[in-house]
Amino acid sequence: MRHLYELQRIRDLANTNDELVNSRVLGEVEVDGNKFEIISLVIGPPDETLPVFGVFGGVHGLERVGTHVVVHWLESLLSRLTWDQHLRESFKHARIVSIPLINPGGMYLNRRSNPNGIDLMRNAPVEAVSKASFLVGGHRIGAALPWFRGKVGQDMQLESKTLCDFVLQETVHAKAIITLDCHSGFGTEDRLWYPYAKQVGEFPHEQSALAFGDLLRSAHPNHVYIVEPQAKQYTTNGDLWDFIYDTHLARATDVCPPYVPWTLEMGSWAWVRKNPKQALSLLGPFNPVLSHRYRRTMRRHLMLFEIMWAAVRNFSSWARGQ
Repeated sequence: MRHLYELQRIRDLANTNDELVNSRVLGEVEVDGNKFEIISLVIGPPDETLPVFGVFGGVHGLERVGTHVVVHWLESLLSRLTWDQHLRESFKHARIVSIPLINPGGMYLNRRSNPNGIDLMRNAPVEAVSKASFLVGGHRIGAALPWFRGKVGQDMQLESKTLCDFVLQETVHAKAIITLDCHSGFGTEDRLWYPYAKQVGEFPHEQSALAFGDLLRSAHPNHVYIVEPQAKQYTTNGDLWDFIYDTHLARATDVCPPYVPWTLEMGSWAWVRKNPKQALSLLGPFNPVLSHRYRRTMRRHLMLFEIMWAAVRNFSSWARGQ
């Protein structure tokens, strides 16, 4: 098997010898005779009613930094579990679930899409309510153009379905849910996007999203994020998190537990602006190339992860009613 550095780090996490850490291979993607696993991690006790913090990365294979940020935080967390008793105690109140690398085939091939040429973030059976942005909002012209969402009537891709099934399964009984999906490539500012991508406005848990924005400003007053709905920038067809959220909302039998799926969109144009030469490389427009900027990026988002992890454990003390 050809080596994929990011996947080896995830395998190392999966092999952690700790009763709180459980891993599974959810599926395999084969490319050029190499098989790449899609690996999930669940950290915490087997109580599915506990609040859930989900962390995800690598939907787009070119955006390696998203997977790196997730893995960096998980490595730190699992290291601390060996000595931090307060951290171990926190898992009595919530769980962490993760797929750090959703599109290993695309990452192996250095593609935004998966090996079939399909943009996974445009692949869900969701149609835009507000007019989708041209091309970038997902199209069916063909895989030769980026943002191809697949043919009409085509099943969801393995990677897309694996993510959706995992999140819905792990959150079905949870009292509260926050998920964070890590991307890069839009603008010069880091953004925290909440749904919807399919339409402007009408996100049922928007009050919880706004309340978290207030909490973030209070707990981390010098943070770098623009907190906004994704549709403020552009609308899309087929957004995976719109699909997951709507499915979660539809299956609620009584009151839907609070759930906000967040997207961290790291502003990679800032890296290119500071080092224009990296725009000439395939990965340069989406990832910090110089070592000091890479290290800074790994540090930059740790506080966000920690605040989200604390926030989901204490949801009732800050979330606004819907």
